[in-house]
Amino acid sequence: QPARNTQQQELSQEAINEPVRAIKPPKNPLPPEAESAGVTKYSFFVYGDTRGRRDGWELQYDHSMIINSMNSNIEKLAKTDYPVRFVLQTGDGVNTGRIGRQWNASYIDLIDRLTQIGNVPYYLAAGNHDLSSAPTHDDPIRQPGLKNYLAANKHLLPPDGSPRRLDGYPVFSFGFGNTFVISIDSNIAGDEKQYAWVKSQLEGLDRNRYRHVFFFAHHPAFSSGPHGGAKVERPTAIIRERYMPLFHKHHVRIFFAGHEHFYEHWVE
Repeated sequence: QPARNTQQQELSQEAINEPVRAIKPPKNPLPPEAESAGVTKYSFFVYGDTRGRRDGWELQYDHSMIINSMNSNIEKLAKTDYPVRFVLQTGDGVNTGRIGRQWNASYIDLIDRLTQIGNVPYYLAAGNHDLSSAPTHDDPIRQPGLKNYLAANKHLLPPDGSPRRLDGYPVFSFGFGNTFVISIDSNIAGDEKQYAWVKSQLEGLDRNRYRHVFFFAHHPAFSSGPHGGAKVERPTAIIRERYMPLFHKHHVRIFFAGHEHFYEHWVE
């Protein structure tokens, strides 16, 4: 029955065209980069792939339990030297990003709990279920999902025109304390404009301040699962060929990724 309901919803123009609500901005946003230069102690959360079979019909139940746990830990850590200052999500927030109702019915209200109760900034990398697997930025297939992603994250990403945002792309960066974070749209890993932007971000960093450079995206560089093991998907191959040498050159410390629905830790 859930599969049938999902199929019926995908065929509903009303569900597809439903305008996506924006996630509410955090009550405790990150300060301008210069104001946090001396910060060296804090925590952050990383998770991903929250999409579910009932997207568009009800809140993501498993995701809601994770959100509740994060908020509980945010409250506990707020009283320590390591408060939680931001959350990273590695993509696939919803099952079919081109369907506006999936964001509204199953996802937005959950993230509002983090930004309004947890009071923390939230950053979502673009997953293939959010935007599609189309390999180029201007591919018509990905435009509805991109539009919905940008609408949902309107108050969370650096705005177009910011030095920390690639205009028109779900590609951004931010700095806090001694850490700098970059996110790309790995669905279009071969996009030259995106690669040049990441390269310029890394080359322009003050490494005396930013000792830790973290990268997060949806597709992993390495995986033992079906997307990066025996069969290597094209985005993963491009990340290995182009981005990993760039990361080595600029001493990127950690690459967080999703796509595979399990936890593993690769060390070079």
